[in-house]
Amino acid sequence: MKKTVKLLLTETVDNLGIVGDVVTVRAGYARNYLLPRSMATEPSEELVAQLAARRAEAQKFLAEQRKHREAMLQKMIGFSTNVARSCNDQGILYGAVTQQDLSDLLAKHGFTVKPREIRIPQVIKRVGDYDVHIKLDSDLQTDIKLHVAADRVIHEDDEREEMDFDNEGNLIEKPKGEKRAKGREGDKPAEAAEAPAAEEAPKAKPRKEGKKDFNPDDVAVEVAPKAGKARAKKS
Repeated sequence: MKKTVKLLLTETVDNLGIVGDVVTVRAGYARNYLLPRSMATEPSEELVAQLAARRAEAQKFLAEQRKHREAMLQKMIGFSTNVARSCNDQGILYGAVTQQDLSDLLAKHGFTVKPREIRIPQVIKRVGDYDVHIKLDSDLQTDIKLHVAADRVIHEDDEREEMDFDNEGNLIEKPKGEKRAKGREGDKPAEAAEAPAAEEAPKAKPRKEGKKDFNPDDVAVEVAPKAGKARAKKS
C-alpha cells in the first residue's frame, strides 16, 4: 500500500497549497480529509488547464493578503494588551486563556490573527505577564506582551501559609511539617531573638527579732461534718 499520493488541489488548503497545485500528501490525509471534501482529485493535464484561471486569481489574492499582513505585523511590533479574568486569592485563573481568546482580543484591536497563528509557550492559567508569539508566515513573525490581571481586588492574608503551583495551575503538595519561609526572595532572615537573661532570685528578707517562727505542728485541722472544708485552729 502506498504511503503517499499525488493530488491536484481543487481548492486552496492552508499550509498545503492553492487551487491548481499538484501536491504530495499522505494517503490517510487524502482518503479521510481532502477527497471526501472535494478539495482535491487525481491530477490530469486537462484538469490542470481548467484550473489555470482560478489559480491565477488565488495567486493575486495571496499577494494582496501578504501586503496586508506585512503592514499589520509592523503595527504589532511592541504591542501589549491586558485581559481581566476571574481567579482565586492565589491568582490562579478559573479558566485558562486560550489561543481563541487571544485571537478575539486581537480582533478588537484591529488585528486579524487566526488561533493557529498564535503560539503560547505555556498554559496561561494564572495572573501575570506573558510573551505571546505571532507567526503569520515563516518570515512574518513577532512577539507581543500580554498582561493577565484579576477582575477583582485580591486580599492577601499574611497569616495564610503560602502555596506553590506549577505552570498548569495545580497545587504542589509539600511534606507535612514543612513550612514555607515567609518574606520575599532576597530578604535577610530575621536574627534569632536572644534568650532573656535569667532573673535573679529574690533575696530573703531578714527576719525581725522577737517574731516567732511558724511551726506546722502548732496548727490543728478540724473537718466540718457538712461543708467538708478544712478549718485551721490555732493551738
